[in-house]
Amino acid sequence: MTAHEEQELDVAQPQQQQQQQQQQRRQQPQQQTLARHLASMSEHNRLSWGGGSAPSLPSIDDDPNSDAVSITDSVKSSTMSIDSSLYHFVEENGRTYHKYKQGRYFLPNDLAEQERLGTGIWAIEFASQYPESEVVGTDLSPIQPQYLPENCRFEIDDAEDEWTFSEPFSFIHGRALMSCFDDPARVVRQAYENLEPGGAIEFQDALFPMYWVGEPPTESALYRWNELLMEGLRRIGRSWSNVVHYYSYFEEAGFENIVERRFYWPTSPWAKGKYFKTVAMYFQEDMISGLEAISMKVLQATGMTSDEILAFCEEVKADFRDTNLHAYLKVSYIYARKPLPKSA
Repeated sequence: MTAHEEQELDVAQPQQQQQQQQQQRRQQPQQQTLARHLASMSEHNRLSWGGGSAPSLPSIDDDPNSDAVSITDSVKSSTMSIDSSLYHFVEENGRTYHKYKQGRYFLPNDLAEQERLGTGIWAIEFASQYPESEVVGTDLSPIQPQYLPENCRFEIDDAEDEWTFSEPFSFIHGRALMSCFDDPARVVRQAYENLEPGGAIEFQDALFPMYWVGEPPTESALYRWNELLMEGLRRIGRSWSNVVHYYSYFEEAGFENIVERRFYWPTSPWAKGKYFKTVAMYFQEDMISGLEAISMKVLQATGMTSDEILAFCEEVKADFRDTNLHAYLKVSYIYARKPLPKSA
C-alpha cells in the first residue's frame, strides 16, 4: 500500500477490508459503530512524522496554480436552523462566548464560528449513519441544532469534570481538542474508564507552532503570529503541543492496539500535487475565516489590544495566501482499543 493509499483509507477503504468489516459486524453486532474505525487496528504500530500516513513532507511547487482546486462553493456551512432561545452567551470584542463555565474555552460560539467549526455535525452524521447506535455529544455551549436524529443527544458538560454517564460507551471520539483542556491526560483516563471492554477511542488534533520548509521567514507576519500565539498560550497556561503526548497518554491509561497516523497541512497551495493543494484549500479557508477568533483571547494575553490584533490578523491573512511562504501544520490521528477481559 502506498502512502497516499493509506491516506485515503478514511474515505474509501479497499473492497477486501470492507468484506472483512462486514464479517466483523456479523460476528460482533454489539460493536457495529466501531467497525470502520477498527479495521486497521490489528497491529500496534507508531508512525513517525511523515512515516506513511500522507505523502511524506510536502515539496515546493514551482507553479502553485498547477493541480489547483477552487474553493468556490466547496466550503459551506453544515449547520441546521437553531432556536435562538438556546443561546446563553457573553459578548466581548464583538463576539459571543459560552456562559457555562465562562472562560474555560477561549474561542467564540457565535454564528461565524459555528459556520467554521460546526455545531456537533460529526456526532449528528455518525448517528444518522449508524441508526442502531446511541450518540451523546458534550459541549460548553448550547448551540446544537434543534432537530436531531432520534438516537443523538447533546449535553452541556465539561469533559474535564468527573464523567457521570450511567452506561459505558463503545466508541469515544474527539477532534480539535488542543484548545479545550488543561489536563488532556485526565480526559484520556476518564475515557478509558467509561469505555466498555473492546471499545475504541479516537482523537484527531494538530500540533502548534507551524513548521517551515527551509529557513523560516522571521520577518513575516505568519511567523510572528506563531511566536505570539505560543507566548500567549504559555501565559494563559494551555498548551497547543499536547498532541505529541497523546500516544503516551493512551499507553498510560491502559489502551492497546494504539495506532498513530500523522499528516501535513500546507498553509496555501505552495506544495506539489492535487492532494496537498486540496488539503491546503480547506486549511487556508479555515484559518483565514477563523483567524480573529483563534487570535483574540490568546494575543490579548501578550498585551496586544483588540484593535492591534485585528490589524495584525489582516497581515497574517495575507501571508496565508502567499505561496512564497512554505509553512505547514502537523496533524495527528490516534486511535486505540480498551482491552477485553483476559480469559481464565
